[in-house]
Amino acid sequence: MLAGTILGFLAPSVFHMLGQLELAHINLPTAILVWIMITPMLLKIDLHALSGVKQYTRGISVTLFVNWVIKPFSMAFLGWVFIDHMFRPYLPEDQIEAYIAGLILLAAAPCTAMVFVWSNLTQGEPHFTLSQVALNDVIMVFAFAPLVGLLLGMSSISVPWDTLFLSVLVYVVLPLIIANLLRRTVLGNKNNQAALKLLIVKSGPWSLFALLLTLILLFGFQGTQIINNPLVIVLLSVPILIQVIFNASAAYLLNRLVGSPHCIAAPSALIGASNFFELAVATAIVLFGFESGATLATVVGVLVEVPVMLLAVSVINKTRCWYETGIASFH
Repeated sequence: MLAGTILGFLAPSVFHMLGQLELAHINLPTAILVWIMITPMLLKIDLHALSGVKQYTRGISVTLFVNWVIKPFSMAFLGWVFIDHMFRPYLPEDQIEAYIAGLILLAAAPCTAMVFVWSNLTQGEPHFTLSQVALNDVIMVFAFAPLVGLLLGMSSISVPWDTLFLSVLVYVVLPLIIANLLRRTVLGNKNNQAALKLLIVKSGPWSLFALLLTLILLFGFQGTQIINNPLVIVLLSVPILIQVIFNASAAYLLNRLVGSPHCIAAPSALIGASNFFELAVATAIVLFGFESGATLATVVGVLVEVPVMLLAVSVINKTRCWYETGIASFH
């Protein structure tokens, strides 16, 4: 993160050039890195085993409740408390409403691609993760615009459908197809599980390398903004940070309460906390303009999410014994 910020400030033209390599507001270099990041994780998914996810309906219900009932409304409340009241004297007066709008856009779009990374880092059930992501994507097509319109008080919302559909295609469908074809090739006719396991292990470092490069790119794209507007960045990050922690905790504890296994609770909590920032940024640009406070708020969400989600991953892993002890006593 530090390297990306410094490089972005010292060599803005390089990152500007990389930032312009996009299609429907999807940055292509970042998309390639995400492919490298998640493909080794998607190798673990056997499409024939997806039918078994129905046994995890409690975990799916918790995630949907957090994503679509708690998350958008809690962010609207936090935006009102912090941006409209506590931090108002320290922020540009003419951008207050735009900042809150950006935060709401961020919260109304559940994460798609990076969830596979967080799930893998917590040994989450990959079939549950894929099913939950797919379900969220379907709901998002119908619920995103009405929900944002309700919270922003707008009668109509211009959703960048090209960004939404292309993101699902690029970040979920295509890598899943590639991983499944590769999985079938490695397994062959003899169901060579040892060869598949070796491939997953050997490709693991590439995932970490891609994650680090993604961090450098994301912070490099905004290096100048971070250094020139440090106070605004910090203040906007406060409600985002609180929201991520609150939603991850809510999903994690609710899953423990209903008796979901840890391998379900972990990705459920992380899906409930993370955001589909590509869609949020694109919608903010369409509705408010590239230089608006709404767009800046969604970009801050990008910067905050990765390090905070890594922190959430660490906490979830360290509390595994506590969680499983609670499940045992629950049963």
